[in-house]
Amino acid sequence: MNRAFSRKKDKTWMHTPEALSKHYIPYNAKFLGSTEVEQPKGTEVVRDAVRKLKFARHIKKSEGQKTPKVELQISIYGVKILDPKTKEVQHNCQLHRISFCADDKTDKRIFTFICKDSESNKHLCYVFDSEKCAEEITLTIGQAFDLAYRKFLESGGKDVETRKQIAGLQKRIQELETENTELKNKVQDLENQLRITQVHASPAGSVTPKSPSTDIFDMVPFSPISPQSSTPTRNGTQPPPVPSRSTEIKRDLFGAEPFDPFNCGAGDFPPDIQSKLDEMQRQRWRGSKWD
Repeated sequence: MNRAFSRKKDKTWMHTPEALSKHYIPYNAKFLGSTEVEQPKGTEVVRDAVRKLKFARHIKKSEGQKTPKVELQISIYGVKILDPKTKEVQHNCQLHRISFCADDKTDKRIFTFICKDSESNKHLCYVFDSEKCAEEITLTIGQAFDLAYRKFLESGGKDVETRKQIAGLQKRIQELETENTELKNKVQDLENQLRITQVHASPAGSVTPKSPSTDIFDMVPFSPISPQSSTPTRNGTQPPPVPSRSTEIKRDLFGAEPFDPFNCGAGDFPPDIQSKLDEMQRQRWRGSKWD
């Protein structure tokens, strides 16, 4: 293994200072994982961690699991490990917490660094498979350290405090985003439970009675099967009752009574016609009497 921070100061760096101070240098790699180590630095410490994670990855590969791909963003502020598709930050290793960085001379694909976790204060060793770019990534992290140290000397230590405050705010933002996601999931679960409860509360096979359809005047249409329906209309009032048939004298549309020759007065017809009408009425009276 080769330590990145034992390089000579007069050796030319790979990237411009602006690229690391104002932007970042991206690399693609496969993430073998991270494991806790007892010491913050040391070649043997890193070598044991690499063997451990390689063996664990070999077991997962035999089970059909692929090694996840990640994107590394290296700058004077640290090393970010992101999902290459969604750009979601999986790990944010601040530069002042990285205590050791090395690449494997026997396997040019492997490089690793040790970082102190901000929450547990444990030292974690991160191991990557970088497709023969291990040495270049290690040197880039070394250059980021060199630039950060120079900036620290120029600012008199104020820049470090500012970065710590920014890091604290970024951590708080991530915590709030996590809490927001959890609350959204809880609300969704409650909505699903409410729907299930409503479905179980309604009796199986029950049919909601349908109100009779009405016409444009909000009237229930006539039905010959039930002419006197007691169903109220939409406005809440009962429909008017159907008038019963009566023996009252009906009138025509002009208000006149229908003609009945037996109810007319005696002086309404000529004598010969009136005599015949009287005879017919007597005969009808006699017939009704015998009945």
